[in-house]
Amino acid sequence: MTNKRWAPQDLLWPLNEAETKHAPKDLYVAGNRDLLRAGPTVSIVGSRKASGEGLARAAKLARLLVERGVIVVSGLAEGIDTAAHRAAIDSDGKTIAVLGTPLDQSFPAKNRALQQEIMRDHLAVSEFASGTKVGRHTFPMRNKTMALISDATVIIEASDGSGTIHQGWEAIRLARPLYLTKSLIDNETLEFPRKFSDYGAEVLTEQSLDDLIRMLPNGRREVPDEIPF
Repeated sequence: MTNKRWAPQDLLWPLNEAETKHAPKDLYVAGNRDLLRAGPTVSIVGSRKASGEGLARAAKLARLLVERGVIVVSGLAEGIDTAAHRAAIDSDGKTIAVLGTPLDQSFPAKNRALQQEIMRDHLAVSEFASGTKVGRHTFPMRNKTMALISDATVIIEASDGSGTIHQGWEAIRLARPLYLTKSLIDNETLEFPRKFSDYGAEVLTEQSLDDLIRMLPNGRREVPDEIPF
């Protein structure tokens, strides 16, 4: 584990105005930091108290993305996040965990072994220095950072009060593609899917997934030493 503090643009790419405005001041990483520039990244996010169908959808999407060379990003929480990370690893893919805690803490505690595996063989990212007091406020902050490092976000399952909603709005603010499962769109008890749809969120289908894959960056991001005028 490293305590080295990085500026986001040193790990990612030259940030545009919107990215700079909403990026965290610092990032801390453990694992293969080259994954942040190694190719397309897609966040799979959703409820901690996920249904069996939601867990299955998260795992299926992670496997399909890995098959297409996409790095799976999630937040190491219970439920949807854990299913996405685990499926990506079990499919011989790569995954990035964006933490709502410093790197030397684990939440939930039951994911400590998974976190250690990711920090060893994949990548964990946090904007929180060791010793930072963790609370409910740190996890929405984590979601904003996850939206920043992801080329697109897919919400699998969530309630109107879910912290996942923060990531959806941040993806929209950063002009990143946002996708929702059909089960969310069809759920008439939820308000957020309709609000997101009004801002351009799309329904995740076999066809829209193919469209998403085609619009993702192709291959490794090259960061120039200087940005030309």
